[in-house]
Amino acid sequence: MKTKFLPLALLFFIGSTVFSQTFKLGIKGGANLGKISGKSFKDEYNLGYHIGGFATIGLGDKFAIQPEVVFNQVNTDTSTNFSEIYQFNHINNIKLHYLSIPILLNYNINRFITLQAGPQFGILLNQNRNLLQNGGDAFKSGDFALAGGVQLNLLKVRVYGRFVGGQTNINNLGDADTWKTSAIQLGVGIAL
Repeated sequence: MKTKFLPLALLFFIGSTVFSQTFKLGIKGGANLGKISGKSFKDEYNLGYHIGGFATIGLGDKFAIQPEVVFNQVNTDTSTNFSEIYQFNHINNIKLHYLSIPILLNYNINRFITLQAGPQFGILLNQNRNLLQNGGDAFKSGDFALAGGVQLNLLKVRVYGRFVGGQTNINNLGDADTWKTSAIQLGVGIAL
């Protein structure tokens, strides 16, 4: 029985040693310039924030997978058309909080520049209480988006910018108005 575990333990040790050389964890945070598109909302980006963590799993010299877990805040205001469409007053300062899980494919151009692209899955954690009181659960609980951007790697510091474009209609009111999120994210991360 012990002879069966020895090769398995040796394989685990060798695999973890090789894997640990290409595996990095880190923390990140920065600004969100986000908006919700649709005729009910103002067509402008509003400042929010994001904070979270990431892991980078190397797949050779040029490629890596970077899963992340990020807390995002999206701020927006309704347009003047909102009260005409939904029969209640114009609402300011709508805040949506998402737990976002991007899974990015990194392509390392060189040691300093990385291109990133991939899907992002979002779970709505909290939505604006004023809108809930007036319109019930106005936003769907999930959001799917595509993300792409560039990251500068300066020793352990990561400076990044990316665009995240929502693909899911997050309108939960059952009408024809389509609501989609989008954001420009600028931030800094530190590999630990």
